[in-house]
Amino acid sequence: MISCTLAEVVAEMEAMYDPSWAESWDAVGLVCGDPDQSVRKVLFAVDPVAAVVDEALDWGADLLVTHHPLYLRGTTSVAATTFKGRVVHRLIRGGVALLTAHTNADVADPGVSDALARAIGLTSELRPLQPSADDPRRGLGRIGVLPAPMPLREFAVRAASGLPRTAGPPRVAGDLNRMVETVAVCGGSGDSLLGVASAAGADVFLTADLRHHPASEHMEAAAGPALIDAAHWATEWPWLADAARRLTSALAAGGITVEARVSDTVTDAWTATTTDLDPRAL
Repeated sequence: MISCTLAEVVAEMEAMYDPSWAESWDAVGLVCGDPDQSVRKVLFAVDPVAAVVDEALDWGADLLVTHHPLYLRGTTSVAATTFKGRVVHRLIRGGVALLTAHTNADVADPGVSDALARAIGLTSELRPLQPSADDPRRGLGRIGVLPAPMPLREFAVRAASGLPRTAGPPRVAGDLNRMVETVAVCGGSGDSLLGVASAAGADVFLTADLRHHPASEHMEAAAGPALIDAAHWATEWPWLADAARRLTSALAAGGITVEARVSDTVTDAWTATTTDLDPRAL
C-alpha cells in the first residue's frame, strides 16, 4: 500500500469536481486540514454538522467530505462560541480535515443529479437539464427516460423508495393517473428550473424545496410536468456513494488504497411531522 496525503486526495477530488465549476457565490474546497497529513479513511456526508462530526471522530476518519459548505457566506472568526466554530475546533483537534464539493459537484459529469436520477429508477442515457455554457456534457439537473411509461402514482412511490427516508415523505402535484416516461431531476433546490423542465418536455420533475408560488403558477399552466417535491438532503444523499466510489477508484489506479464510507446520519432539518406527534392521527 502506498501512503496517501491529504493533498493527493484533494487533487483527485478537484479533478472530478473542478472548483472553477462552482457558482461565484459558493464556497468550495479545503476548509481545514494539513495538506501533508496522511489520509486512510474518508467519510462522505451531505452536511458538516455536529452529528456528522461525531461520526467522523468515532470512526477515526482523516477526512470529511461534505456537499454543503460550512461557511457559505464567509466569516471573520472560528471561535468555538458558535456551532460552526465548534465544528472546526473539534475536527482540528481530532485530526480530521474538511473538504467541500458543492455546486462544482452539482454540474459535474457525473454529478449530484446523475446519482439522483439513477436512485429513482432512470436507466437511460442522461443529459443536463440546463447545460453549462463551456461544456454541454455538464450542467444543472438531468433528464432521462424510464424503462417503460407508468402512472404518476406508481412512479412517485418507486421514486420515494429509491431515496433515503426522512420525516416528511415526497409531495406530489399533478394527475396521479397521468402516464409519465420522460423524467427531469435536480438534486437540491430546483424550482428555478421549472420552466426549463417544461421546455425540455419532461412528464414529471423531481427536485426539492419547491416554493408555493412557483409551484402553484406552474400547475396552473396549460402544459408542463407533474411535480415531486422531496427533502433537500434526500435528493443529494445518493451522490455520496458515487463520489466515494470514484475517489477510491481513482486513487487505486495509482496504487493508493483508502477506505471510504458514506454517512447514513439523517441531517435533514425536519425531524418529525405533526402526524407523528398527534395520537389522534395514529
